[in-house]
Amino acid sequence: MSVIDAVLLVSTVALAIALVAAPRIGRRVAPFALPVLIIGSLLLWVLEGYRHWWPLYLLIVAMFAFVVTDAAGTRRRVWFRAGIGVVAVVSILPWAVPPSPELPEPTGPYAVGSEIFRWVDEQRPEPATAADDRRNVVVQAWYPTEIESGRQWVYLDGRDQLPSRVSGIPGFLLSDVSIDTNATADVPVSPARDRWPVVLFSPGYGAPRAFYSGLIADLASRGFIVLAVDHPYESAVTELADGTIATTVENISADDPDAIRFMTERVETRTADLRFVLDQLARPEILGPIENRVDPAHLTVIGHSLGGAAALAALSADQRFTAAANLDGTLYGDLPERALNRPVLLLESDHAETGHSQRYLDGNRGLLERLQANGFRYEFSEADHYSFTDVPQFLAAPVRFVVTRMIGGSRGAANTQRATNDILTPFLLGRHGEVDAAATGHSGVTGGPVRR
Repeated sequence: MSVIDAVLLVSTVALAIALVAAPRIGRRVAPFALPVLIIGSLLLWVLEGYRHWWPLYLLIVAMFAFVVTDAAGTRRRVWFRAGIGVVAVVSILPWAVPPSPELPEPTGPYAVGSEIFRWVDEQRPEPATAADDRRNVVVQAWYPTEIESGRQWVYLDGRDQLPSRVSGIPGFLLSDVSIDTNATADVPVSPARDRWPVVLFSPGYGAPRAFYSGLIADLASRGFIVLAVDHPYESAVTELADGTIATTVENISADDPDAIRFMTERVETRTADLRFVLDQLARPEILGPIENRVDPAHLTVIGHSLGGAAALAALSADQRFTAAANLDGTLYGDLPERALNRPVLLLESDHAETGHSQRYLDGNRGLLERLQANGFRYEFSEADHYSFTDVPQFLAAPVRFVVTRMIGGSRGAANTQRATNDILTPFLLGRHGEVDAAATGHSGVTGGPVRR
C-alpha cells in the first residue's frame, strides 16, 4: 500500500467515524471532504485498478447518501449511522491484502531476465488425465542480464482463468493483481561469463512456480540460470503448451488414506520431469536467450517441500546433477534408504513452529546418515514452512505482524529467502568450505556440516 492509498483509506474511515460518533462535526466536514474522497477513489480505480477495494467505495457512497438525504427521522438516522459503521469496519479488511504485493528486491550484482518454455515430452503419457495426452513440463528461466527491457511476464499462469483457490489463496485476490517480479523479458544473458551454472527448482505440492519468484530472482541475480519447473496437475494452475489451463488433480485411492503412495508417485513423476528438462538443455535451438549459455558441468537441483524430495530423488536417479538441496521437504518411498554420492544440503524451517512430522524427521536423518559425500543441515529459527515462498507477501505488513505472532514465521519471507540464498550460493558452486561461514553469518541459523 502506497502513502496515497493509506491516506485515502484513513481519511475515509475517519470521516465515517465522525458521522457515526460525532454527526454534527461530521456533517460540517463532509461537504468539503466527500468531493476530495470521491475524486481520489475514482483516480485510484482508473489509474491503479484497485477494484477489490469496493467496500471503501461503498462506504463513500453511503456517506454521500447520508449527507445528501439528511436522513430525516430518528429511526432512519440510526439505521444510516449503523450501516456506515458496519461498512467502515468492512472497508478496512481489503487493507489486509495489498492490491500489488511487493517482493524483496534481488541482492546480487546482476539484473534479472526471464523466459518461459512450455515443452511437451512426447515419450511420456500424462498420468493425471484419462485422454491420450502427452506430459507437459512448463519451465520459467531466470538468468543474469545487464539490460532491463521493461516488459514482464504475468506473475501467475492463467490469470484470467484461475480456480477458486490457488494454494489456499482465494483466486479472485490474484486475478487482478500486478506484481513486479524484478525480472524482465526479451533481454540477453549477461556477457560477463560465457556459460553460467544452472539450477533446476521444483516447487512445493500444489504451489505454482510463481510463488517462489522472490527466492528465484534473487538467486539468478547472484549469477545462476535458474529453471523453475511447474509440474502440471500438481501445481494449482499451469498453462500448457496448447493453452489449456491445468489445475490440481488429486486421485488419491481409498486404500491410501495418508496419501503416502500418492506422494511417492508424484515424486517419481517430478523426477522424470526434472530429467526431461536436462534433456532439453542439450537442444540449444529451443532455449531462446539461454542458448549456448548453460554450463553442463554445473547442473544442480533444489526444491521446496515435495519439490525438495523430488530434488534429492533426481540427484539419485541422474548422474548429470552435481548437487541437490532440500528446503523443508518430507521424503517418500525408499529415498531415505538411498546412499547418495554427491553433495546434499538440507535447509529447515523452525521445528517448533512448523511441527515437522516424524516421517520428515526420520527420513532426512536416515538420508544424511547414509550420505557418501559432503552434507550440510541448517535450521532457521522463527521461520515457518511458507517463509521460503512469496505467500507471506500477500498480506499487508501490519497483518503479517499479527499473523506471525499467532502462528509463527516472524523471520519473514525476505529474511528467510536471503539467508537461504546466502547458503545456497557457495554450496551450489561447490565452494563447500564457505557454506558454514555463510550460515553462521545469519542470526538464528543453527546446524553445520554433516560428517561422513
